[in-house]
Amino acid sequence: MSIAIANLRHVFGLKGDVANNVAFQDEQTIIYPSGSNCILYNIETKTQKFISSIEKSGGMTAMALTPNKRYIAVAEKGEKATITIYDLQTLRKKKVLTTTDVQSQQYVSLAFSPDSKYLVSQGARPDWTLLYWAWEKPKPMASIRTSTNVSNEVYQVSFNPNDNAQFCVVGNGVFKTYKFNDGTLKANPIQKIEPQNFLCHSWLSEDRIIVGTDTGRMLLFEGQEHKKDFHVSSPVAPDSTGGERSGTAGQSETSESAMRAQTPVLCVTKYSKGFLCSAGNGVVYMYEKTDERELYKKAREIRIPISADSAQATANMKGALHEIMHMTISPSEETIIAGTRNNQLYTIGLTGAEISKGEQSLFETLSQPFHYDQITGLDVCIRKPLVSTCSLDRTVRIWNYENNSLDLTKEFQEEAFSVALHPSGLYVLVGFSDKLRLMNILIDDIQPFKEFTIRGCRECQFSNGGHLFAAVHGNVIQLYATYTFENVGNLKGHNGKVRSIVWSQDDSKIISCGVDGAVYEWSVYTSKREGESVLKTCSYTCAAVSPEGGTTFAVGSDKTLKEISDSQIQREVPAADTVLTQVAISRSGRMLFVGTAQGSIRAMKFPLTVPGEWTEHQCHASSITKMRISYDDGFLFTVGEDACLYTFKIMDKEGRGLKAKDITYAEEILISKSDLQEKDTAMKELKTRVYELNMENEYQLRLKDMNHHEKTKELTEKFIQEMESLKTKNQVLKTDKDKEEAKHEEERQELIERQHQELQDLESANNQKLMAEYEKYQELQAKSQRMQEEYERQLSAKSESHKQALREQTEQYETKLHEKIGQLEAAHDEMRQTMRIHEETKKQIEEDADREILDIKNMYERRLREEKEGNMRLTGETGIMKKKFKSQEQEIEALKSDINNLNTEKNKLNGVIKSLEKDILGLKKEIQERDETIQDKEKRIYDLKKKNQELEKFKFVLDYKIRELKKQIEPRENDIKAMKDQIQEMDTELERYNKNNTALDLKIEESKQKLKANKEEMAVQRQKVHDMEAELKRFRTDVSNCVQYIQDPQKLKTKIVELNKKYVQSEQAVEAAGMDVDIQKEYARQRDHLERSVASFRKKLTKDQQIHRADNVRIMQENVSLIKEINDLRRELKIARTQVHDLEANSNVLKKGALPIGPIISPEELDQTKKIVDIQKSEIKRLRDELRHSINRPLSNGQRLPPLEVAQ
Repeated sequence: MSIAIANLRHVFGLKGDVANNVAFQDEQTIIYPSGSNCILYNIETKTQKFISSIEKSGGMTAMALTPNKRYIAVAEKGEKATITIYDLQTLRKKKVLTTTDVQSQQYVSLAFSPDSKYLVSQGARPDWTLLYWAWEKPKPMASIRTSTNVSNEVYQVSFNPNDNAQFCVVGNGVFKTYKFNDGTLKANPIQKIEPQNFLCHSWLSEDRIIVGTDTGRMLLFEGQEHKKDFHVSSPVAPDSTGGERSGTAGQSETSESAMRAQTPVLCVTKYSKGFLCSAGNGVVYMYEKTDERELYKKAREIRIPISADSAQATANMKGALHEIMHMTISPSEETIIAGTRNNQLYTIGLTGAEISKGEQSLFETLSQPFHYDQITGLDVCIRKPLVSTCSLDRTVRIWNYENNSLDLTKEFQEEAFSVALHPSGLYVLVGFSDKLRLMNILIDDIQPFKEFTIRGCRECQFSNGGHLFAAVHGNVIQLYATYTFENVGNLKGHNGKVRSIVWSQDDSKIISCGVDGAVYEWSVYTSKREGESVLKTCSYTCAAVSPEGGTTFAVGSDKTLKEISDSQIQREVPAADTVLTQVAISRSGRMLFVGTAQGSIRAMKFPLTVPGEWTEHQCHASSITKMRISYDDGFLFTVGEDACLYTFKIMDKEGRGLKAKDITYAEEILISKSDLQEKDTAMKELKTRVYELNMENEYQLRLKDMNHHEKTKELTEKFIQEMESLKTKNQVLKTDKDKEEAKHEEERQELIERQHQELQDLESANNQKLMAEYEKYQELQAKSQRMQEEYERQLSAKSESHKQALREQTEQYETKLHEKIGQLEAAHDEMRQTMRIHEETKKQIEEDADREILDIKNMYERRLREEKEGNMRLTGETGIMKKKFKSQEQEIEALKSDINNLNTEKNKLNGVIKSLEKDILGLKKEIQERDETIQDKEKRIYDLKKKNQELEKFKFVLDYKIRELKKQIEPRENDIKAMKDQIQEMDTELERYNKNNTALDLKIEESKQKLKANKEEMAVQRQKVHDMEAELKRFRTDVSNCVQYIQDPQKLKTKIVELNKKYVQSEQAVEAAGMDVDIQKEYARQRDHLERSVASFRKKLTKDQQIHRADNVRIMQENVSLIKEINDLRRELKIARTQVHDLEANSNVLKKGALPIGPIISPEELDQTKKIVDIQKSEIKRLRDELRHSINRPLSNGQRLPPLEVAQ
């Protein structure tokens, strides 16, 4: 006996009626409620963590996150309204706050103070009490009623972002700010305005609040005064892309107001540049600060995209469902997340919205869309990790529980009541209000292909084999064949509606239960009832059958779990005053789970004991409607009226179950023929496009190569011309240099003489100065020696006087210390005396204090009234002072602008001075640079002389290399010729392989035709057999008719004669039949021969294919090696060309140089080398064309040779 373990794995859904139901913990993690849990969802990794609610909770009503992101407060309704504080680091309960000061059973809004130490909670009707908590203490610090009228609802409360003691409350006719002071809450005076339905508000700064109303107005209050009105209007009928945008904020456009509908402002959120507000119909408006009179201006709008073909028929209905109730902004203000009335979460990046400034932006769904109405159906696939759900929101959704994602969703015109997944995962059966539909699950759609006239089918189920399905039609269970759609049976017997049907594991039985209190066991083959258990006092809602099919477990309205075997109730396990709605048992028969009407699941101890033992897990916020276990017993799925789908990882106490590596899911999918054809055409078009692009790229490369060659030619010519011009410049510079050298030599001699004269003058002057300074130094040294002696005498006198004063002070303080000790003892005696007197006077003071407190209280109440009157007067004076202050600010700004103008003029003048200084520095640098260029030119002349000598040596070396290269070219030509022959042989071999492949293709085609003829002959023979069977059946019926005349021989004889004429064949027919037998034998022999020959051909074909493949690989390898060799030869040839070109250029330079150099190579030899190079070029070009031809020609197996490497 053991209780199974269930760990929560993933939740699909959102509880949309919770106040402030979405918040950022950090940049990647958001918190939102789902069912009775808080979900911590990581946007990047798509993982979830969970915070469970308290037991016996009536559901969450509000939540709030501390500003430091450390704790979260969750308000839950119940007999007493409760607030639970959770630590977000450990996900554990930190504090539970309850009080008797509140009459209501729930809180409508929560808010934390800026320092996260205080919490304010707003109660609901009837008293609308607001509580102020120091949440680490168990009792509230103060309370106050915010609404005196029971019908006037209060919606929201929030703290001042800079004050822990001030907060704001809004509601229907309620807009107040409170201040906590001396243990009490006091309302602050606010400028009177007409009562309105205030829906939401937000603090924009320490003294500025924006409040939204149900008429589309937003009121801005600053310092308790009404400062500005903003009108938010939206188009009457928004389209799928967002529709029209409204006008500028703050402007009352009377002409447009007639054409536009006012929508309520449901949510306001502050951010650094302004604020965001949601105005119904799935629209968010962004307002930004301005320096103008409007203070804030509408910058852009963001919309939720609504599909045009949605089943939500009217635009009003779409808008109501997509109304944004809550918004939150990430800490870095890069992301907005919005929660809607229909339980959806949407997101958008603020950076993206800023890029499209002034334009509409669209929200995107966060993770996946959820159900927003009660989920009525649930089923699990056997061969795929899929779960299907249907809901009253008219959608059918396919979920993947392996990667926690939504695979498919389809919206219909009718509400869906039940759903069943085929074991293959390729079909889904859905019961709608008008018909039962069998649909294909395609790759991106769900398409119906068969309809059954069963209205409002509340329960349907495929058999485990998938060949049958059962559907409930009122109190009748109808059985259909999945593939022929025939009604193979009707199970009649229930007197009330059938609420649950379940197949046994071998598909031989069906167990059903209904509201009539009956649990029936049906045989699928006979469509008859084999077992029954009727208890009219219980209305059953669900049943489950054990793996061997002998035991049934049922739950119903009598708050017990029943174990039924052999049509008898063996055990009744009480559920502790809780209605059980669902039951599920694992295929292994070791785990049993039940679902309750409160939304929790229980893992029962199995086998069952009385009284029962279980482990309870809180999950849904309302009743569980369906529960299923996956085929591998690894997962438990539950859905409820709260529109949430919960996934649990389950295992028995010993951890037994199918291992993950033993589970192999199917990967087949359905796709329609039209979609497949579209994709094929798209692929073909893309292939042609790729081929065209390749051709275009090759053409562009060729053009670039040609341009490159032309540019290189131009550059070489230009280089030669520049060399000629440099030579002429060099000659001119030489002559200039000689002139400059002579001139500089003369100047240098003059400078040397002048410097020698100046040096002598400076030496004589410095000697005189040095003598005078030495005399001064001698005088200063004697003076310093005298001062040092005097300072030493003073220091010794000071030290003696200091010691004497220290001795006197120590004696004086010792005498004082003795006096103080005596005084201290006397003070102790006096203190004891005064203590006795104090005790006596204390009693008298306490008696007098009570009388004085009453007098002081009356006095301070009178002063308080006077202070209030003074405060009202001072507020008027502060308004006047503010106006004066603004006028003074304007004057200061004017003076600042004048100062700025003067500063700019000053900067301009400084710039002019700096530019002139730069010009002076530039001129100095230019003089210095010219001196340096003269030195560089002298060095250049020397280097050129050295280079001329090196070029003479280099010419001799190059001549030797030219002779060596001529010797190397001849063997390369022989290699090229051998490679040509080899390529020719390979071409012939390729042609031979192509011919062999075509011959084999013809043989295969003939074999296919023979096989087709055999199939046709088999069909004819099968028809003959069928005809003979029909003939035999007729003969048997005629014989049975003759038997009735067994007593009348005459009639019997006539009937037998008729039978003889009718059925007995003539001799010719018998002979023909004999011949037919021979023909059949011959046919069978030839058929066997043909089959053997087809098999041998197949073997031969596979062998030939292997041989051809090996040959093709060998040819391709040889081609690759040949191409590599050719590329190597090209590189060497290119190097040789460059060397020859360099030699020619150097030879031309040397011929035109100043130094005469003798010829090393004759012109005839140069012409001969050029002819050889040209011949080799033409030969390489021809080889390249032949290789391209052989590469482009496909081989026998459809492959191509590798691309030719083109040397640049």
